[in-house]
Amino acid sequence: MKRHGWPLFTGLFLVSASFAQTIATPRAITWQEAESRFRANNPTLLAGQVNIDEARADEITAYLRPNPNLNLTADDLGFFSYTPFQPTANAILAGSVDYLHERKHKRELRLLGAQKATAVAISTQADLERNLLFSLRDAFVRVLLAKSVVQLAQENITYYDKEIEISRRRLEAGAMARVDFQRVELQRVQYEADLAAARVNLRTAKIDLLQFLHDRTPVDEFDVNESFDYEEPAIKLDEMKSTAIDARPDLRGAQQSLEMARVDHRLAEANGSADPTWAADIGRQPPLSFYAGVSVSIPLRIFDKNQGEKLKTQLDIGKNEKLRDASETSVLRDVESAYASLQSTLGQLRPYKERYLKEAVDVRETVSFSYLHGASSLVDFLDAQRAYRDTQLSYLNLVGAYLSAANQLNFAVGREVIR
Repeated sequence: MKRHGWPLFTGLFLVSASFAQTIATPRAITWQEAESRFRANNPTLLAGQVNIDEARADEITAYLRPNPNLNLTADDLGFFSYTPFQPTANAILAGSVDYLHERKHKRELRLLGAQKATAVAISTQADLERNLLFSLRDAFVRVLLAKSVVQLAQENITYYDKEIEISRRRLEAGAMARVDFQRVELQRVQYEADLAAARVNLRTAKIDLLQFLHDRTPVDEFDVNESFDYEEPAIKLDEMKSTAIDARPDLRGAQQSLEMARVDHRLAEANGSADPTWAADIGRQPPLSFYAGVSVSIPLRIFDKNQGEKLKTQLDIGKNEKLRDASETSVLRDVESAYASLQSTLGQLRPYKERYLKEAVDVRETVSFSYLHGASSLVDFLDAQRAYRDTQLSYLNLVGAYLSAANQLNFAVGREVIR
């Protein structure tokens, strides 16, 4: 039993260790998961949400009613009269309550202005999210690009090592000069440098992405998983412009600022009106044992002290109209620029996918076969290897440029139109 128990125990231990290692291996996150983590954890985005809550709190303050005033009066107290034990016998006792009545819907206009300010805060927060999402996706694309470059560099080294091994056999068989073999072997340095640089770029891109996610996961335990390729997008410039006019939060915020300026002007006009103060009083004034009365106090508007505020709010309306027009022009310009950049990148990508990639593979395979059989020169062999490497790397960089251009177009439109 002991002799058969040890192998069983060892096998169970190895299986459990392997299972634990599999559990510890992190799962690569997709773009949707990265976006969800960003919305839930990014401190800048969460801090911006507080501005909306503060604006909603201002709505409560704006709609508050004026508080009434209570006045109590005790006059003509007879502490030094001939009746020292009755000091209030001939005293005048009175109490009154007064209340300021706000005319011209001042309170409603203050609430409406605060609601417009809340709407502007919401649009500002949406624009902050738009900018941060652009940076987040840019970091995500850079990670995908760096991963693809690392994979290409590893594949190039693996393939080239096979070429070196074949060349070594030819050298040992006397079919190749030692200096030619050394030149082939020295070419591997470039592939090693490519791999080292790609790994550094991948680590840097992961660090940037983790910062946006506010994630403290070690870099070596973090990874992403998404398709790194492109498809022809079915988009039209006119549709993108129309969508941007409706979706861009900064343009919407400019329009809401204009509406808030108009409300502020209406409130300034209302604040120029006089508000009466109503009062009611009761009391005792000897020989009367009880009396009651009402009164109203109306300020005389001989001078309008709100003229400056009216003029300022009127000027503010004109300023916000110009800012809205400038924002709309900027939105349309951003969409046109991003669309042109995307089309330019697509124009460069199409020939790569249609023929350049295949031609690079064919040339490398053909020249390698010819060189190993003595039909091509060493220079042709090295040039074919270099051309394949440059073509593949250019294609990956162009795919990264396409994804960046698509991200720029989404940013310009204000919503995700290309996934």
